[in-house]
Amino acid sequence: MTAGESAPVGVAVITRDRRASLLRTLDLLAALPERPPVVVVDNGSRDGTAASVAVAHPQVLLLRPGRNLGACGRNLAAAHLPTRYVAFSDDDSWWQPGALSRAAALLDAHPRLGLLAAGTLVGPPEAAHPAHDPLDALLAASPLGRAGDLPGPSVLGFLGCACVARREAFLEAGGYHPLLHFGAEETLLALDLAARGWGVAYCPEVLARHDPDGDGRERPGRSARVRRNELLTAWLRRGAREALRATGAEARAAVRDPVARAALAGALARLPGALCGRVPVPPWLERQLRQLSAPAAPAAPAAPAAPAVSDLPAVSDLSAAPAAPAGPDLPAGAVPEEPSP
Repeated sequence: MTAGESAPVGVAVITRDRRASLLRTLDLLAALPERPPVVVVDNGSRDGTAASVAVAHPQVLLLRPGRNLGACGRNLAAAHLPTRYVAFSDDDSWWQPGALSRAAALLDAHPRLGLLAAGTLVGPPEAAHPAHDPLDALLAASPLGRAGDLPGPSVLGFLGCACVARREAFLEAGGYHPLLHFGAEETLLALDLAARGWGVAYCPEVLARHDPDGDGRERPGRSARVRRNELLTAWLRRGAREALRATGAEARAAVRDPVARAALAGALARLPGALCGRVPVPPWLERQLRQLSAPAAPAAPAAPAAPAVSDLPAVSDLSAAPAAPAGPDLPAGAVPEEPSP
């Protein structure tokens, strides 16, 4: 990995059985003016991914852990990058030219910034006018406000394939938690960064690109995994009252909803691992989480002899993503690898 060793930002990519998409992503990353070093973690592909990467992109460091680490593959990649900052991509996402330079400048100028959530444009590379991911609007409207020492609104959610982290902060927080594997894994990481004093902010001037495979249909089982991981995140980091409330709501939904039943069953199977690793967030962070999950504010009433007052801005729930101290090994009581993407 000679080219790009002096670059401030390296790119960590995880993949599994999507050879063509990965090779396109690596082509686009190699064409960036920043020439970042790239580490790819192959989560157990069986489609010839590793051989193709070795031939087409010999400059890429390819790691093959021999099993599907899920989101924890990003931890492995970050540990092998020599750079101060780590930009995360999946095999269907990449970065706009100049985005990594802007990210490095923001991180250099804001030493408390542990992770920036980038803006995300959705569509293939040839799209002339790609649309913004809907999450961008939610992040921009975060009710948590903007701290004076951060470059954008404070958030507790982000897109895992469109963020740039300070490597020191990411590793200090433990990276992604192995109990969650995949699905809404980002919130737990955001909580663990925030609890350690690191800022997490939305910075739309840093742009990632994302071209998801498929026809827009959700992958089988994804909704259940997301809901399962939201419950596990509650038990890992929320107060007992909030965790019980979330579990009760899912149990009531499970009476008629098969997705809720699958989510609840998955969470209960992993609950011993969550209880072993349970470290509730500090009170100030719990208050922020409650603020994010509060219902939308009602419209203000119109004054009798004046024009109607505009509606108050809605409160967006940005806490639908998980992360936390993690490594390739599962904690005590955890359930081993699952067949997710």
